[in-house]
Amino acid sequence: MSINETVREVRAVRKALSPARMATYELAAAVTGDEDPAALALYAWNAQVSAALLAPLHICEVVIRNSVSDALEMVYGAMWPWSPGFEQSLPAQGIGYSPRKDLQDVRRIQTSTGKVIPELRFVFWQKMFTSRHDNRLWNTHLTRVLPNLAPAKPVGQLRREIYDSLEEIRKLRNRIAHHEPIFARNLSGDLQRIVDLVEVRCKVTARWMMSNQQASTIIAQHP
Repeated sequence: MSINETVREVRAVRKALSPARMATYELAAAVTGDEDPAALALYAWNAQVSAALLAPLHICEVVIRNSVSDALEMVYGAMWPWSPGFEQSLPAQGIGYSPRKDLQDVRRIQTSTGKVIPELRFVFWQKMFTSRHDNRLWNTHLTRVLPNLAPAKPVGQLRREIYDSLEEIRKLRNRIAHHEPIFARNLSGDLQRIVDLVEVRCKVTARWMMSNQQASTIIAQHP
């Protein structure tokens, strides 16, 4: 591509995506002028790695929510979404996100536990790993549903580490969903965090996931 063609391409894409949006990438790529395609290369890579991370994120979310569902079934039965005891264990509605309201809204529409599970928001499953659920749920069932957790650590510490990992994954997931830059994150660390969460449930699944993803290859190609 000639210099004139490159300039036209850079200007056209910058206008289409908006100068304000491209400014973040231009700053990070230390763009030197209109003919410099470095910001476009970074933008394209950011989009590609975002897409590639969706597969591991998807598997991690499904694995975690099924783990929580298994623990809830042990305590509240197979129809746990409709259990008054479980509903009362959730924080009452206040300012911001309410797990109880989320559950109530979803179960009004869905008719089975299997249909409720995928409709609850990611943050619902993260909020299940708070200390309010230790006595009812995690002190007895955490290592049953996540059998590969470190046996030497206390349950409260393990549960908190899961919560913190889910928080980082939630932030990554939200940035990807809103088409925001993720190039400044430690994406190798993010991917490893995802692997670790899947592994505590099932090491075979974690290996299978990693053999069917392209994120690690694209991360290594950071421009």
